[in-house]
Amino acid sequence: MLRQAVKLSLLRMKADQKAEVSLTLTDNPGIQELNKAYRNIDRPTDVLSFPINEGQALACSGSGRQLLGDIIISTDRAAEQAVAYGHSYEREMAFLTVHGMLHLLGLDHQTESEAARMEELQRQILRAMGLPR
Repeated sequence: MLRQAVKLSLLRMKADQKAEVSLTLTDNPGIQELNKAYRNIDRPTDVLSFPINEGQALACSGSGRQLLGDIIISTDRAAEQAVAYGHSYEREMAFLTVHGMLHLLGLDHQTESEAARMEELQRQILRAMGLPR
């Protein structure tokens, strides 16, 4: 299911379908450690994205595939949020994967218009997966 979320994100964003992404699943203490080290925020979060080539030339693997970066998801936080939002754990994991992918593909949510665009793309991708809100 998470691979499907990655593939549909690439497809929707018209990105290289053979691009490589690293997806790591961890717990709240694991993501808190990363959040503190890389964002100076000492608390767990749900998903972190680390683009490989933020503002630089495209990076490629030995196979010639475009490297997008890393997505790290806290499975603990996903379970908590699924309960809080009243939907399945699977839907929350797919959402967090899509959210991370959109960040790797250059999107952000710093302004209202950026947030609205990102939210709409997330809805479209999750709907295509059969996981609407």
